[in-house]
This record gives sequence, structure tokens and C-alpha cells, in this order.
Amino acid sequence: MLSLPKQCLLERTSDAIDLPLPKRQTRSAAGVDLYAKISEPVIMEKGECVLIPTGIKIALPFGYEAQIRSRSGLALNHGVVVLNSPGTIDADYRGEIKVLLINHGFDNFEIKRGDRIAQMIFAKVEMMTIREIEKLPETKRDDGGFGSTGV
Repeated sequence: MLSLPKQCLLERTSDAIDLPLPKRQTRSAAGVDLYAKISEPVIMEKGECVLIPTGIKIALPFGYEAQIRSRSGLALNHGVVVLNSPGTIDADYRGEIKVLLINHGFDNFEIKRGDRIAQMIFAKVEMMTIREIEKLPETKRDDGGFGSTGV
């Protein structure tokens, strides 16, 4: 039986018609690139956070999310990353996607209109119910947290 791929519906804002649609840079890339929809260049100072609009809105099927992640080249070469990585776009959100970036680098960083600023990955979400109980089942690890399993 042939299985059709799931679809992410996309709408551009009226001021983003000139920007590329999100796309994979290679056939096997997991993420699609998101582009900066800004009218003037933005200079990110060291340690500064900025919210950059992308000019797109999406609609996902129930049970899916879009994850907004850093681009590895920006992280390695400039220290610019998505602050709340991965950021989650819920299936019922219909507003413009905006990317929260932070400059952890040693120098100021300039973002220009159309720059690739982040990547978006689509992921299936398991929908669970939450049930309260008196006591959780025990495990060998139990409540051992940070570093409890060794180095």
C-alpha cells in the first residue's frame, strides 16, 4: 500500500513574498532552512537576544510539531544559536514563526534580510494522557539524577 507523505501547509506574510520558501539544502537533510524577514540589517551584540521574524505561518497535521533548531554553521563559526532550542511550533499555532536567537560569540553578528537563521524539523508527537498515582514504580536508578550513572 502506498503511503502519502504528510503535508505542512504554509502561508507567507505579504511582506515576505521575495524570500525563499523553507527548503532542504540537500536531499537527505532533516531540516528546512528558515530565512530572516527583516527590513534593515540587525546587529546582534555579544550576549544579545533578538527575535527575528521569518514571514511564514504553517499548519501541521494533528500529532506533529515543528522544531526550530540552530544552524550548525552559525553556531560553530559565530556562536549564534536558537535560545530555546529546540523551540516548538504546535500543530494548532497559526501565527508567524519567529526565531529567538542569542549571540554567544566573541564578536557582534549581523543578520540581513534573507539570511538563513535556523532550521525547522517536523516530528511526530506522542499524545499521552496524564494520570496521577500515589507512588511511582521503583527502578534501579530511582531518583538518581545528574551524574548518577557515572562519567
